[in-house]
Amino acid sequence: MITEEQLNTYRLEGTKLRVIRDALEMNDVIGIVVAWDEDSVVIRKHNRRVVKLGRQYIYELASEPRSVATETSEGE
Repeated sequence: MITEEQLNTYRLEGTKLRVIRDALEMNDVIGIVVAWDEDSVVIRKHNRRVVKLGRQYIYELASEPRSVATETSEGE
C-alpha cells in the first residue's frame, strides 16, 4: 500500500504515476495525484477526468518501465 508521505510528495511535485490494476497494461491508469484518504486515491488523467482508485493497487512512476510482468490466461 502506498504511504501518505509518498502520495504527498507525488502531489506536490506533480509526478505522473502508473496505477497497475491487473496484468493487462491497457487497464493501467496514468495520471497525477489529486487527493486521497485512508482507503482511496483520486488520480487526474491526461484528459482531465478523475478516477477514484483503491490504495491496494500498485503505484509506480509512469516514467519508468512497467514493473509487473504481463501474465497470459491459460484457458485461451
